[in-house]
Amino acid sequence: MKARLPKQSVGGAQNMNAMIRQAQKMQDQISELQEDIESREFTATAGGGAVTVVMSGKKSVKSLELKPEVVDPEDIEMLQDLIISAINEAANQVEEITEAEMSKITGGVSLPGLF
Repeated sequence: MKARLPKQSVGGAQNMNAMIRQAQKMQDQISELQEDIESREFTATAGGGAVTVVMSGKKSVKSLELKPEVVDPEDIEMLQDLIISAINEAANQVEEITEAEMSKITGGVSLPGLF
């Protein structure tokens, strides 16, 4: 029994070129999105607004604000927990926005290693 090989059509090279152009366009859009997200600021609060964190899209903390009433020398652990919670929430916002906007470009296809 002979194996059947698919016949190559004349449009094969054109289709490949179109795919390469589309991949390049997607790569350019991803780069633009990456720059846009990195330039944004994300704000998160914890403890009913007692702790506020502003984080860049690069996930570096730009500012941390504490309301005076949350600073209790007898309960440092609570303050630490609130700070950690606010930082984690801001980082989650960066991730969620990145994933949502990336899926608009990729059509929901996961591209490992981009972010």
